[in-house]
Amino acid sequence: MRLLFRIWLPVDRAPRFVFSALVALLVPVVVASVAGALPAQAQSSHTKPRQLDRGIVWRRDPATGELRAISPAAESNAAGSATSGAPAPLHVVTQVVPVTCIVSAADGSAVPGLRREDFRVYEDGVAQPIAYFDASTAPASVALVIDASPSVLRDSEEMKQAANALIDALAPLDQAAVVDFSAHTYLQLPFSDVREQARRAIARIDVRELFEDTGGSNIYEAVYLAARELFPGRTGRKAILLLTDGQDSGLGLTLDPASMAPRPGAALDRLTFDDVARKLAAEDIQIFAVSTENRPRVMTPEWLATHTAATLVSPNARTLEIPPYTLFLAELVRRAGGQVYFLRESETMTDAFRKIAEKIRAEYSLGFYPAAGAGAAPGWHSLRVEIPGAAGAQVSHRAAYYVPATP
Repeated sequence: MRLLFRIWLPVDRAPRFVFSALVALLVPVVVASVAGALPAQAQSSHTKPRQLDRGIVWRRDPATGELRAISPAAESNAAGSATSGAPAPLHVVTQVVPVTCIVSAADGSAVPGLRREDFRVYEDGVAQPIAYFDASTAPASVALVIDASPSVLRDSEEMKQAANALIDALAPLDQAAVVDFSAHTYLQLPFSDVREQARRAIARIDVRELFEDTGGSNIYEAVYLAARELFPGRTGRKAILLLTDGQDSGLGLTLDPASMAPRPGAALDRLTFDDVARKLAAEDIQIFAVSTENRPRVMTPEWLATHTAATLVSPNARTLEIPPYTLFLAELVRRAGGQVYFLRESETMTDAFRKIAEKIRAEYSLGFYPAAGAGAAPGWHSLRVEIPGAAGAQVSHRAAYYVPATP
């Protein structure tokens, strides 16, 4: 289905009042366009996984540096539109920047009951008035992205039990999707609020079936493709629960920060870590990374909380005895917002994933208008959220928002 309009945001959410004026104008067009479409719940009855990276072509804009994952169908539709003289989509621009926050007490539990006046939001270091605040319990969209590569064979059943524990802990109206990956990425279930469908999708994940899926473990490509495929157009709270050992073999990451970005002399049309972080920031998707490895001794929640303002990745990280693959999971969480967990350190998985579900349900949504001219400037803009009156509370949110240079 080709949309006849598009609402551009640094991320895809805005306050209700931003959309109210559009609804009366656009509903008739939308209804006519989607008359044959099924809601997410009705579409989720398929049982055959779909390979999300099949036929994907990576294209980086040489002028802006932005990467696009283009499917053959999208290329065909774009070519058809260009030759048919079809009108270009209508772009409606709003400047509201939403920021999703998780507020945790010293014991790690979620902090409910906060109000707009409790928060302070800073963009590029400058305080901004909060124009929008929502502490409702609206349904969340949670995508489970589960490692099924050979390196997690010994942990696979425990990971599936953990995924089921999260499904059990979600609120009744929350929607869950299920993706698994090895060298390739497979959609087992699109978003659905039918819990039995999610459990069946998790049960279908079998590491042994992917032994012939050679090419390593493409963790960050799977996260990017899940964000690209599942979240556009979705409103409300959005999260990816990533279950993995962290050992990615697709991006060639090292403790040199330059390995996260396109490299001189290398093919530019390839995915990088920075592209994944940019995609999550653009969609305002929180990441809950659950590692099957042991927590490094230095990587305490307190240590992570004091290292939110700058990248964790540097050659000096070697002295901290943190495996690079674990450090990159924490770096992705630092940039996108969310938290990093370690599967074996909790007394019971049920308790651990109940806490994750509670935090997703207790997220706060803030919105502000950027400083004069900043919202129109393509690129990254730093974010900081504080709660001055809540002593000991920790606030997790994306470290920056991203304004695309191209629509």
